Amino acid sequence: MHNRFFGPKPRDAMTKDGAERLAIEALGFLAGDTGLLQRFFALSGLEPSNVRRAAAEPLFLATVLDYLASDESLLLSFAKSAGREPAAVLRARELLSPRSEDSI
Repeated sequence: MHNRFFGPKPRDAMTKDGAERLAIEALGFLAGDTGLLQRFFALSGLEPSNVRRAAAEPLFLATVLDYLASDESLLLSFAKSAGREPAAVLRARELLSPRSEDSI
């Protein structure tokens, strides 16, 4: 995409929609491994019975990416599996997480 004021859109630019899609992909990655999913549930306080309700919350997808970012080997494994750079996951996490000044 080309912007007449700023030139071509950077290849690694990410939108909020793109960040949400990446987080959903990450959730699918976790769901593909029972151990990873159970650990995510344990650390997030979620249970299989309330994950649908939690998924409707605005911060849920940020929580998924926080979980990936908290474990470098998991982050690298997901990034490799998804054909993404680990930095893309971190950018998506920033986009979906509330800004500190917004929470004051």
